[in-house]
Amino acid sequence: MAFRMQASVPEIIDFGDEPKHVLDAYGPDVHRPGSYAFNCLLARRLSEKGVRFVQLFHMGWDHHGGLPAAIKGQVQDTDRATAALLDDLQARGLLDDTLVVWGGEFGRTIYSQGALTETNYGRDHHPRCFTMLLAGAGVKPGLTYGATDDYSYNIVTPEQKVHVHDLNATILHLMGIDHLRLTFPYQGRDFRLTDVHGNVVTDILS
Repeated sequence: MAFRMQASVPEIIDFGDEPKHVLDAYGPDVHRPGSYAFNCLLARRLSEKGVRFVQLFHMGWDHHGGLPAAIKGQVQDTDRATAALLDDLQARGLLDDTLVVWGGEFGRTIYSQGALTETNYGRDHHPRCFTMLLAGAGVKPGLTYGATDDYSYNIVTPEQKVHVHDLNATILHLMGIDHLRLTFPYQGRDFRLTDVHGNVVTDILS
C-alpha cells in the first residue's frame, strides 16, 4: 500500500484513536512527542500504513561516566516501550512480516572506566562482543544465540559466533534479499553490502 506522507502526517501523529490500554502499555511518555515511547507507537502506526522502513534513535548511551544513574534512565525510557511495540505488532498480526532489529554501536564489558566509586563509574567501548535483538519476520522467538565469558570480553560459543557481516547477511535474507547477489559497481569492481564475507545465520530462523 502506498503511503502519502504529506496527506497523512497529522493523522499518523494524532494518537487520539488509540485505546487507553494500548497507550498505557507504552507508558506515560507515549504522550510526549519525540520521546522513545511516542516514537515506538508512531513506528507501529507507520507500519500499519505500509511504510516499509522505520528507524528509531535513542541517544545518550555513551556512559564513560555516571553509569549507575544514567543506565537506569535509559532502561526506564526503552524497556517498557520496546516490549509494548513488540506486543502491539504481534497482536495486530504485523510481526509475522515485520523485522525488528534493536541494537547499538558498541559492546560493553563489565570493566569499570575511570575512578570507581559506589555511585559513579563508566564503561569504555568494546568491539569484540555486542548484543543485538531480532524479532519477527521468521526469527525464532525466545532464542538466545551465543554467549560471552564472565567479563563480557570474548565469545565462549565459537560455533555461535556472529560476525557483523553475518548479521547483515541474515537481516537481508529476512527481508527477502540474497546478499550474494545484491551488488553495485564501484571503481571497476562489483561490491556487495557484505563485501566478500557473510553467512546467513540459519540457526536463528524459524
